[in-house]
Amino acid sequence: MWAVIYIATDRETADRVAKAIKEEGILVKTREVMKSKRRGCCIEIIVPESEAQEAQNVILEKNLLT
Repeated sequence: MWAVIYIATDRETADRVAKAIKEEGILVKTREVMKSKRRGCCIEIIVPESEAQEAQNVILEKNLLT
């Protein structure tokens, strides 16, 4: 099973987060879940459920959300 660990509101952020997670050897996928002209898009960052906590730690340790 896959777990959503973050939802980005733009492609640049999604790519940056996914790249950092992948560099740590964690399998990661992105999935666009909403797109509209007025609100932009939402992109889910998903990882295997068994690695979700580790992936979230990567996001926090690398301070990717600031």
